[in-house]
Amino acid sequence: MEKRKENEIKNIYQQLVQKKVPQSSLIKDAIFAFVVGGLICDVGQFFMNLFLSFGISKDDVGYYVATVMVFLGAFLTGLGVYDNIGKYAGAGSIVPITGFANSIVSPAMEYKREGYIFGVGSKMFVIAGPILVYGISSSIIVGIIYYLVKMLAR
Repeated sequence: MEKRKENEIKNIYQQLVQKKVPQSSLIKDAIFAFVVGGLICDVGQFFMNLFLSFGISKDDVGYYVATVMVFLGAFLTGLGVYDNIGKYAGAGSIVPITGFANSIVSPAMEYKREGYIFGVGSKMFVIAGPILVYGISSSIIVGIIYYLVKMLAR
């Protein structure tokens, strides 16, 4: 009897959730993500061409562009602009390097009122931390596998 009542409550809850969840258009969301992600890449390409015109070597220009794009992502997050871009662009704003800067600056700003050590310092990598850990760990594993395959191929 109690199990049936519990299932009824779950069904009612699911119906309420379905009524409140905003419906999104997959096509519209994909187009916004594509356009905004492309515009972010265009900005990066602009800076790449600018640095190349100043005589920076092709080998080094990537470092400069990455630095500028991270700065722009962090700066726009600080101004509150990047979050508005993310509302419309979705993954188009998260995937590029500017999204990485946003994932570090957003929690830092949110917990700023708790101080620089227990707020900003401890919460800065709440979102980006796992990404860094798994990214670095997987690159090490792939590097070891690559090394072993090369050694066995000799």
